[in-house]
Amino acid sequence: MGTELILANIVKRHAAVQPDLDVVTIVDTDAQGEFVETVRTYRQLWKNGQAVAVSLIAHGLQLGDRFAIFMHNEAEFVDVMVGSSIAGTVFVPVDPRSRGRKLSYMLSFTESRGVVCGDFCLPALLEIIDKLPRLEWIWLVGEGELPALPLGSTVSVKRYGDVLVNDSPELAVAVTDETRPMQMLFTSGTTGDPKAILSPYSRMRTAVMAYGLFQLNETDRPYTGLSLTHANAQLLTLGSSLYAGMRCVISRKFTKSRLWDITRKYDCTVFNLLGGMTNAVYSERPRADDLKNPVRLVISAGMPREIWSAFRDRFGVVIHEFYGAAEGGFTANPPGVGPIGSIGKPPPGMVAIIVDEDGKECPVGEAGEIIFQNADGSAPVVKYYKNEEATAKKVVDGWLRMGDIGSMDEEGWMYFLFRKGGGIRKNGDFISQGLLEKVLAESEEVIDVFVYGVATADNAPGEKNIVAAVVPTDSGSFSADLLFDHCTRQLETSHIPDFIHVVEKIPKTASEKPQERFLLEGFQSETASVYSRRSA
Repeated sequence: MGTELILANIVKRHAAVQPDLDVVTIVDTDAQGEFVETVRTYRQLWKNGQAVAVSLIAHGLQLGDRFAIFMHNEAEFVDVMVGSSIAGTVFVPVDPRSRGRKLSYMLSFTESRGVVCGDFCLPALLEIIDKLPRLEWIWLVGEGELPALPLGSTVSVKRYGDVLVNDSPELAVAVTDETRPMQMLFTSGTTGDPKAILSPYSRMRTAVMAYGLFQLNETDRPYTGLSLTHANAQLLTLGSSLYAGMRCVISRKFTKSRLWDITRKYDCTVFNLLGGMTNAVYSERPRADDLKNPVRLVISAGMPREIWSAFRDRFGVVIHEFYGAAEGGFTANPPGVGPIGSIGKPPPGMVAIIVDEDGKECPVGEAGEIIFQNADGSAPVVKYYKNEEATAKKVVDGWLRMGDIGSMDEEGWMYFLFRKGGGIRKNGDFISQGLLEKVLAESEEVIDVFVYGVATADNAPGEKNIVAAVVPTDSGSFSADLLFDHCTRQLETSHIPDFIHVVEKIPKTASEKPQERFLLEGFQSETASVYSRRSA
């Protein structure tokens, strides 16, 4: 395949013709609530990327070797993506909320030799550093102190600013094949440990497709508050902007209360949202200037049918709904074209159908699994790192199986219903019930546990609140607050239960399978036994 969509080549090409375009702006707020920004031009991205590549090679990393990026959205995140592309290494984006066993697993499983770490994330990394025998180096991004490592540690540590000191001759881009992996993107780990998707450079074609499909142009200024550790922000905002020369704006962290202020300050014309984030934005108190914003288009995945029209009218935007996954598959519902609530239809070059458990196509309106195939009959290529079994299950008989349940109407418009197997999705992320149950079970407060989901207050489609049903070790001394604190120490924020439901026993079948329906009934009727998070 060609090389035009290799990330480093995209940046190099633009750096030659519009080097000073402020293509990426990262925005944050200071203690006084004022906006603080960091800008990257194409010239800076190419220069910093070269320095990163030189340092990666100096650390001994070769074509295909892995290292992790563990930070919030920062300008350095993009520098490192470009540098990795020049050197031909593979970067592993790690959710900055990760900690404990999950963090240790992701870094160990991918055999990451180094970590580019934000100062906010450093404590979580240091807590598990003794479990990372392959770790060789840390580059610290931010103002935090360089850490004192455990006695005997051979891990080298330096500030990211020192990495940028580079007098070496310019390196050629090492990658010459778009099918080579650019990164390892982790799945949410709904049914166990998360899987690492070997995501190739050719996935940038999704960014190119999005640019045309969403009818963007060079004068648009995209915005996102989604994490760059996920494909959505990487492809739909950053990727399309780098490709087309749009001046994107990215929040360091998502902020629903300042979203519209950011779009006004930076004249952003389009932004993208996932799932429950839409409800979070809509739940903000109405303001007199809601309509006074520069946004013309909201690219949404999971806009609740119930607030679709009200959201559109309140903020004076059009909504382009879409559906997709990091592994592939894509549908879109353009503004004013498809029915409200539909995730749309696949683009040209792709086919989607709904099938039952036997793989047979479902009748119109009947629920089944959403699956995709290329229009020429070929199978989408998906590969999970060191997991041949999962790879084989993802593409079956030439069809990409999404693991999501949906339906299709007579006109071919598709609708997302829920995750296959009853997974819990919260704010667009699928929650690992097994991981949460493990952490809860390790608490001295609990002798049995089962995690399930309940509908959100606004019934956002596919979204649930997390409920942990627990049997206390000692009902007389049990403290829900202590259990919430235990979860907060062990889990990323998205996995902390919204409610703890105290029960005498977990209702189970003869085969010891928990019976969720009885717990749901108790959640509604036994309100005195249901506790909410103090911070919720």
